[in-house]
Amino acid sequence: MLFSAKLLKAMAVALALTLSIFPLGVSHAKDGGKPAKDFTLKSNSGKNVRLSELRGQVVMLNFWASWCGPCRQEMPLLEKIHKKYSPAGFTLLGINVEADPKEADHLLKEIPVSFPILYDTTSKVSEAYKVDAMPSSVLIDCDGKVSYLHKGYKPGDEKAYIKYIKGLLRSCSS
Repeated sequence: MLFSAKLLKAMAVALALTLSIFPLGVSHAKDGGKPAKDFTLKSNSGKNVRLSELRGQVVMLNFWASWCGPCRQEMPLLEKIHKKYSPAGFTLLGINVEADPKEADHLLKEIPVSFPILYDTTSKVSEAYKVDAMPSSVLIDCDGKVSYLHKGYKPGDEKAYIKYIKGLLRSCSS
């Protein structure tokens, strides 16, 4: 079957638009080695959580929203990672970016997790970490430095998270 040049061009434009709307998982450590920006946010338990108080642990910040399909898909996988690695010195903080925490709470009834959920209702933390894709994950080493950034989610990305978490945990214990 032959395609006309016009049809091929239209298909290329459609593909480019689709990829810009639904970004593939992108990983990099552009900010690697820089100190993680400290913050304090209210958690779903009602307590305030301050990032700097977690120094000495490997910390993953996972920015998410209830309207984000990939976030919903990723949440149960993050729960498994949290349960497996938290005894080794790993902390996972889910940071909901919506103005109304009720949206997050509603989703958490459908997809319960045991790791702390923090509410960034003013978007100040999201802005400080330059979050521009949902979900976005930031890994922070035990010295409080950003070591890995991942934007978006596609099945299998959790394998990269585990690889980096294990490496950071090893470097903390050495």
